[in-house]
Amino acid sequence: MENRFAQRRQRLLELKVRREGQVPPPARLSGKQVFEQCPGCGQPVPKVQWVKSQYVCPHCGHHRPLGGYLRLSLLLDPGTFQELEVGLTAGNPLDFPGYDQKLSAARRTTGQAEAVVAAKGKLCGIPLVMAVMDSRFFMGSMGVAVGEKIARAADTARRGKLPLVIFCASGGARMQEGILSLMQMAKTAQAIQRFQEAGGLYIAVLTHPTTGGVTASFASLGDITLAEPGALIGFAGPRVIEQTIGEKLPQGFQRAEYLLDHGFLDGVIPRDQLKETLCRILRLHGKGGGRRG
Repeated sequence: MENRFAQRRQRLLELKVRREGQVPPPARLSGKQVFEQCPGCGQPVPKVQWVKSQYVCPHCGHHRPLGGYLRLSLLLDPGTFQELEVGLTAGNPLDFPGYDQKLSAARRTTGQAEAVVAAKGKLCGIPLVMAVMDSRFFMGSMGVAVGEKIARAADTARRGKLPLVIFCASGGARMQEGILSLMQMAKTAQAIQRFQEAGGLYIAVLTHPTTGGVTASFASLGDITLAEPGALIGFAGPRVIEQTIGEKLPQGFQRAEYLLDHGFLDGVIPRDQLKETLCRILRLHGKGGGRRG
């Protein structure tokens, strides 16, 4: 019975992924290739190739954003996905004009309730908690619901003595929720600290872009910090910094490769190698949540 439920849950997840529009059905009706232009190099790439390459450009290596459910389906072992805090949303706490309509539009477009999806599951047979932020939902901005989901994911991992992996992607705090969104920086940092003090292993994976209050809180607290190639990582954006200091920034400033050279990251991992890398790290640290094993 439990196995049948897991299989049904996996099928529902895959259907949900398709509704996100990131895994289109094969183009069989016209018999013609359907192309999408790469945002990085401008080259046309067949949609089928985008799917096969996990949305990495075969010409220039540009990593396009991945939806929360899609990334989880690519990483977690089949049949192990258990979503956490499914119905957790914050609404419009400040009655910000037009915010309710924008939230509804974002939910329709992405198929997600909020800018982060958290789940329990297994990666290479190792139980863990994984949370994925989605830059397509309000640029992955952190509001009350996002902060609460991240904090609860860390608490779930702490109670279960499981490793925690968070894929970060954010434009910062969500202005429509005002000071309530800024409070999530302290909440998430405290939850991560409790988890780490209990001996938990936290792996932060920074994707494009990771900026603002997310960078200044849980994104920078990983025991091991990885990034995808070309990801923009920082607090203020490079244009804001240049306008503030009145100077031209170095080439590649705030990009993952630059930060790796300057000691901020432990590795820059291409998407097709990420699952293998995470599995290796988890095995090195034991099959529990411990950082030392």
